[in-house]
Amino acid sequence: MIATLKIDGKNIKVDLSKPIDISIPLKASEDNPIAWYLNKPKIEPVKEGDWIGKVSEGASVNFNNIIFNPHAHGTHTECVGHITPEFYSVNETLKTFFFLAEVISITPEVQGADLVISEKQLIELLKGKSTEALIIRTLPNDISKTTTKYSNTNWVYLTEKAALLIRKVGVKHLLIDTPSVDKEKDEGKLLAHKAFWNYPASPRLNATITEFIYVDNEVKDGSYLLNLQMASFHNDASPSKPVIYKLQ
Repeated sequence: MIATLKIDGKNIKVDLSKPIDISIPLKASEDNPIAWYLNKPKIEPVKEGDWIGKVSEGASVNFNNIIFNPHAHGTHTECVGHITPEFYSVNETLKTFFFLAEVISITPEVQGADLVISEKQLIELLKGKSTEALIIRTLPNDISKTTTKYSNTNWVYLTEKAALLIRKVGVKHLLIDTPSVDKEKDEGKLLAHKAFWNYPASPRLNATITEFIYVDNEVKDGSYLLNLQMASFHNDASPSKPVIYKLQ
């Protein structure tokens, strides 16, 4: 199904029958990726006395409780409310859901004991291009990212200058395949989050960060249409399902 859409003032054609899902599904399994020192998520049937909300146990429906943390257990989208004393809901931040996006792949630089994405690398890859959404795939890249236990691994992160550049080139929606844009243990500085959201000087209330994505190697670097789908949680972050489409 070929559709013509007007996005950011440009007419683009995409085949809506060929979505590319770059989210990681949440599972109550040891295979679920985990960060921030939590245990795996739980999906369990409700139990009321002798009644168990599970068809295989005699109930008429499956009726599960789900216990998870959006930041720790998979693909999620967050707003500036993630780092502010004031409450901001990502459900109120994200008002539109289709954006032109650029996919870039980066081999992180060694910086002391860390692996980082630097301002210099982004300048070389973006080549002055402005884009409303930026999708970063770190290299090397393989399917193990969808099951990795990230706690205490000192994952790849953005330098403060890199995040500042992303903001300055006009990116409103940043997506990355790590649990956070910031260093795992940074003493609460959150330099990349703050630089991207321009906090506290003039917070960008309409900007989002999506973390814990997975972009398959078959997806080539370049321009795509992004559909940033998200559950309607009244919270600083929500589980999300970013889907991209090749431009025709």
